Amino acid sequence: MFDDRIDAVLEIVLLAMVAAFLGLRLYSVLGRRAEHEEEPAVQRFEQDDKPAIRPAAVPTPAVAPRPAELEGVMPAVERALRDIAAADSKFNLAQFLEGARGAYRMILEAFWKADRETLRELCDDDVYAGFVAAIDAREAAGETLDNTLIRIEEIRVHSAVLDRGTARIALLFVADIATVTRDKDGTVIAGSLDDALESRDVWTFSRNMASRDPNWLLDETDEG
Repeated sequence: MFDDRIDAVLEIVLLAMVAAFLGLRLYSVLGRRAEHEEEPAVQRFEQDDKPAIRPAAVPTPAVAPRPAELEGVMPAVERALRDIAAADSKFNLAQFLEGARGAYRMILEAFWKADRETLRELCDDDVYAGFVAAIDAREAAGETLDNTLIRIEEIRVHSAVLDRGTARIALLFVADIATVTRDKDGTVIAGSLDDALESRDVWTFSRNMASRDPNWLLDETDEG
């Protein structure tokens, strides 16, 4: 009887130990699996919560717009103009064209009025000699010019070169000119003040880059 109770107690203790052992094993397996499964979720949350890191945008370098004065200019001519600017830091193409506009008007009006002094200041020797010869012939015939420059429609760089320190820039002038020729009595013998004709001239201006004189001289004229 007593032995039977001892055996029952031992059996209960043994079953309790087995149950405890199995519980610990189950906890260790499930606990580790739960920790293993929860860890990536935390990592994903932390990763999604962080702002995306992107490489800084590299700014596109600004391209300087091409000056309007160089539109339609051939690359070789543009390089020559840059060489001229490098030889004279004060050279500015826009200012040069504006000065050439004024020179074109002054030279034409001086030629029409037989103003030799102004022509002498603005032209080189060869061009000056050609203008004076035409004036002399006109005066010998008793004729005068009553021309009017109505407007200059366009000025465009035609060519340019820097040769042994001398710069030469040829410009195309497109202008409307009313031409009238009168005889010694003032009678109109050619042209009309009512009808302006389009004139296309290619004038070449030159300057020695080493000279202190900033003025450019007209050294060649041609039809455009």
